[in-house]
Amino acid sequence: MDLDHKPPIAQALTVLGLESSCDETAAALVRLHVDGRVEILSDCITDQIEAHTPYGGVVPEIAARQHADIMDQVVAQTMREANLSYGELDGVAATCGPGLIGGVLVGMMTGKAIALAANLPFIAINHLEGHALSPRLGASLPFPYLLLLVSGGHTQLLAIEGLGQYHRYGSTLDDAVGEAFDKAAKIMGLGFPGGPAVEKIAKSGNAKRFELPRPLAKRSGCDFSYSGLKSAVQRIWQGLDNPSSQDKADLAASFQLAATDILVRQTKKALVRFAEQFANTHLVVAGGVAANALVRAQLETLANTHGFAFLAPPLRYCTDNGAMIALAGAEHLARGQTSALDVAARPRWPLDEAAANQNPASGSGKKGPKS
Repeated sequence: MDLDHKPPIAQALTVLGLESSCDETAAALVRLHVDGRVEILSDCITDQIEAHTPYGGVVPEIAARQHADIMDQVVAQTMREANLSYGELDGVAATCGPGLIGGVLVGMMTGKAIALAANLPFIAINHLEGHALSPRLGASLPFPYLLLLVSGGHTQLLAIEGLGQYHRYGSTLDDAVGEAFDKAAKIMGLGFPGGPAVEKIAKSGNAKRFELPRPLAKRSGCDFSYSGLKSAVQRIWQGLDNPSSQDKADLAASFQLAATDILVRQTKKALVRFAEQFANTHLVVAGGVAANALVRAQLETLANTHGFAFLAPPLRYCTDNGAMIALAGAEHLARGQTSALDVAARPRWPLDEAAANQNPASGSGKKGPKS
């Protein structure tokens, strides 16, 4: 089967994408051309850092209210910047999960309302699929490719075989790497968001000073674990007597190196497995943690060592954004795949749902498998 087929469309498709699964309220207009070229017509993002900083992390109820207050303004700005009317669109896509359900509902219901009012098709998008396709926003990337998805809520290795064809190699058994960065920052009082704060102070730290664990080192497979690393950081921090700024920098650097080592070790296993199955060799990293310079550098070195091409989205599209949702929507719309207006929001929505149901990496419940 040819997985790298071009969209079977006779004309370019222009899609509005909405994203509100965590603490970014985002909208974008993307045009998918007949030859597969992607054009970003407008792209607006509003963050909620100021609202969540006092709490050291995202508060779901506050996030949902913030989304509800500003989503219509973000959409209006997006349409205005592209100088387009709703009648000139071909479809509306919105994140319908996974994520904080209050925020997901805001974006989904806004998208449905626009689609209904403008008589446009609606496309429900898996947030993880948006990240999986995000590298195609800035480069021509053929299927299949190996994806390392690293964000505040997800750490997964997946074979992206084609649109809608995703096979999981490994997932986190507990905390995601981005969550570990945030919690390490909170432990040391570095502020929110934690990832950029840890990376900034780590530049002046000694990454070899503190011995930190690399969980699952002796276990086969490509799964991840960050709970033990996070707990080790807390124990060391609590054991320091009146920690100095240098103590803080050294612990941040040691944590960042350990977190990156885990990513590299497990990705190396996936590279070998992927190369046994597919001729195409691209390693793609996406998600908010893909913005970390050390993570990018180490993964690029790993890819080059194993004969893989390395690709990451532009920094703007590593974190949550509307463009990746619009692109995913356009890709599905090009294949005639749309959603009914009664589609439900999903707080949990694994990309490889079959694998998640058969062998959930981190448990399951009434809402479905976690990962």
